Amino acid sequence: MFELWQKIPEMALKVIVDNPLITAFAFVGLVIWISNFLSRTLTGGRVAGSAIAVLSGLGLAYLGGVLTGKQKGLADIAQFSGLALMGGAMMRDFTIVSTACEVQVEEAKKAGWLGFLALVLGTILPFVVGVAVAYAFGYRDPVALTTVGAGAITYIVGPVTGAAIGATSDIMALSIATGVVKAILVMIFTPALAGFMKLDNPQAAMVFGGLAGTVSGVSAGLAATDRRLVPYGALVATFHTGFGCLLAPSVLYLATRALFS
Repeated sequence: MFELWQKIPEMALKVIVDNPLITAFAFVGLVIWISNFLSRTLTGGRVAGSAIAVLSGLGLAYLGGVLTGKQKGLADIAQFSGLALMGGAMMRDFTIVSTACEVQVEEAKKAGWLGFLALVLGTILPFVVGVAVAYAFGYRDPVALTTVGAGAITYIVGPVTGAAIGATSDIMALSIATGVVKAILVMIFTPALAGFMKLDNPQAAMVFGGLAGTVSGVSAGLAATDRRLVPYGALVATFHTGFGCLLAPSVLYLATRALFS
């Protein structure tokens, strides 16, 4: 019996290493559970548990980089290698697309041109703000300005735009950081400002999703406000990635180059 108890840690480690994706789901579930617990007990639900989970994930990713000296965070540790697949583009895109399954078409149609206008404004305005902040910090190259501005649209548009127009890796990393900060801010402040924004119906959620633009931020913020609104906000916010990837490396880059060359 004593020998069996001695073998349990070794057996558990083998199960964890041999089933990386299952381990990743269990680990992320544990982080989310702890984050929701902290949200309820420490903030009374005012700060979304998903926002705490994102901050925790960033901290754990940094810890993984420090421990391994590599580039994939915790995924570079054998026991957590499944996080590379779970956090990859395939799973991300699948979960985003799946939110559309709960949308009622008749409610979505009511947003009409207002939703489209919100999408356009939510793409251009963050870009302008991102360019202005980058300029204030001393960047003058149109490529760098455009890449950081694109990151303010979403953290996916930034590196895609940077790769298309020839930005350096450090500028693309900065654009990703810009988009992540934006997503976290949307997560945190959406529940707090929902009453002020009258965020209590599908049409308002769609307009909000168009203006905010970050799928992760909008989804988490609306989940903390009213879970029924998540599919509507995410529906419009999802278009930001494709719309921004089309607009930023072309029209917005040409406009930036014309102003700052």
